[in-house]
Amino acid sequence: MADGKKLFPAPRLILAAIVAGLLAGAVAVYVRQSGSGNNEPGSVATASAGKDDTVCAAKAERAKKVAAAATGQVAALLPADPPQSLKTLAFNGPDGKPMTLADRSGKTVLVNLWATWCAPCRAEMPALDALQKEKGSDKFEVMTVNVDTGDDAKPKAFLEDIGVKSLAHYRDASMGVFNDLKKRGLALGLPVTLLVDGEGCLIGHMNGPAEWAGDDAKRLMDAALAN
Repeated sequence: MADGKKLFPAPRLILAAIVAGLLAGAVAVYVRQSGSGNNEPGSVATASAGKDDTVCAAKAERAKKVAAAATGQVAALLPADPPQSLKTLAFNGPDGKPMTLADRSGKTVLVNLWATWCAPCRAEMPALDALQKEKGSDKFEVMTVNVDTGDDAKPKAFLEDIGVKSLAHYRDASMGVFNDLKKRGLALGLPVTLLVDGEGCLIGHMNGPAEWAGDDAKRLMDAALAN
């Protein structure tokens, strides 16, 4: 049998490989970040997002105050730490056209991602519908974004079957909105719910279902809408 020590590379070879890897990584970062000019579209978008995040980060205390009102059946809602801008969160609106949360500027929104294959999502849809019916206004909206792949037939049929009447139909068949939130560390699975203020700033977030039609949820929305 061969000497077991020969199965492993010498320390100097390991060190050389690490150094080579670091150099390659540095080159890769440089290539990705080097643009063709100062007015590169990506740079402009990044600058805008950075400015929005700075505005939102200043709302840390407000996020904690609102989240403190999350008790009982909505106690799983966590304060954004730090609050960040979700203006660029993209999906299709009720008219089927692309939109972002920036299109709801001035309105506090409770964004809920759901799918027909997610049992907890299906269970909480009537409660979200009831919350929208009671609290929906020009200042507040429950936005449920369906992430089923394929066309609209299945999710629309499900909502019709359970008698949902007050929720508008938002969609993202690409799962892009979920993946965006996953990269931000906000989505672990479905359902995921986000409380976003009128400036597009994330105030609170929750993974998992909740009883959104109950008094606890209504008090939380009142706290989010308070000046």
